[in-house]
Amino acid sequence: MTLHGYLNIDKPAGPTSHDIVARVRRLAGRSTRVGHAGTLDPMATGVLPVALGHATRLIEYLADARKGYVGLVRLGVTTATDDAEGEVLATRPVPPLDDAAIEAAVTPLRGAILQVPPAYAALHYQGRRLYDLARAGAAPELPPRTVVIYRLDWEHAGPDTLRIVVECGKGTYIRSLARDIGAALGCGAHLAALRRTFVGPFHLDTALPLDTLGGDPAQLAAALLPLETAIAGWPAITLDAEQARRVANGMPVDLPALGGERARAYGPDGALLAVLRRSGDHWRPEKVFLA
Repeated sequence: MTLHGYLNIDKPAGPTSHDIVARVRRLAGRSTRVGHAGTLDPMATGVLPVALGHATRLIEYLADARKGYVGLVRLGVTTATDDAEGEVLATRPVPPLDDAAIEAAVTPLRGAILQVPPAYAALHYQGRRLYDLARAGAAPELPPRTVVIYRLDWEHAGPDTLRIVVECGKGTYIRSLARDIGAALGCGAHLAALRRTFVGPFHLDTALPLDTLGGDPAQLAAALLPLETAIAGWPAITLDAEQARRVANGMPVDLPALGGERARAYGPDGALLAVLRRSGDHWRPEKVFLA
């Protein structure tokens, strides 16, 4: 039986996001498609949505979802990777820092900002991964990219450590925020620890530790969240039999006024049938989910 839905995994430190997907695939069976939404570095922990079956076709809609993080910024030490796993590049004394100085360093990093990705990142550059180029000593000078920081709060977590709470949009590197805070303070910094607290509708308080899945496929099935969890905030409509037939065959339908550009469409049986997209006065199926 093919499984369809989401797992909200609390990723531990150590394994890669790909490792988590591989473990879930072994439990679900090789015939089940498995993917994840939003890569976490090996050292990072927290929310990792894992999609199974039809849910993998909805991952793209999580790309624009807000994400939340809690991190520790170690001041006075810069590393090649901008986190605790990289080679130490420089160590500098941390000057006396009052709250006003720290706030002045953090303020420009809120809102829509230009951010340079870390040299060791999974981004592609001229057909190669940045981290492969960096390891070969050929890291390019990257242009900054626009990212959005909706929230960036901080507090002291030690004489040379700040605790930051971040809510951000897609493409944001928390490692880069740590690096840039250190640069603004004149002492350098790196990200010492990171925990993701949410990805869109997936939150840490309902995330499952990986080990709770054990080795039993039945436990995996019982932990699955519904297919539509990733798009739960969209308008929804239940189609009648004729509308459902048209949608299942890729044809547009006329519907009552719905907010937004996309909607969830359910069949008469109550199961998610399709993602619809507004097209003029009609709604066209963008993705159809058939058993």
